[in-house]
Amino acid sequence: MVKGGEFEGWQNKVVAFRREVIEAARKRILFLPHAIRQMSRPDRMITGRDVRRVVMRGEIIEDYPEDVRGHSCLMFGLDLLGRAIHVVCSPKREFLAIITAYTPEPDEWDPSFKLRKKQ
Repeated sequence: MVKGGEFEGWQNKVVAFRREVIEAARKRILFLPHAIRQMSRPDRMITGRDVRRVVMRGEIIEDYPEDVRGHSCLMFGLDLLGRAIHVVCSPKREFLAIITAYTPEPDEWDPSFKLRKKQ
């Protein structure tokens, strides 16, 4: 359990990192090959516009500061039809790298698609 002050510290870090994500996305968005494969699966069909919407309007639900690809995060958002979408991204100096994007599986996430179910 996170204590009040620790949560506020974490929350401030996430807010600052979110700004980095948005700044990088405003420069350019680079879709890595894995992201393109996942987005184009027939059962998903996630567009670049959907990803941009999640990045610009969504929220960070998991933070990965020690990711080998560089600090990254999992973002949650909705497409124009209200479908839940998860995007894993990593801001770089000149662009935002989209590592993957997918529609979360209901059996792996709580009903809000923001918290993983305990395994």
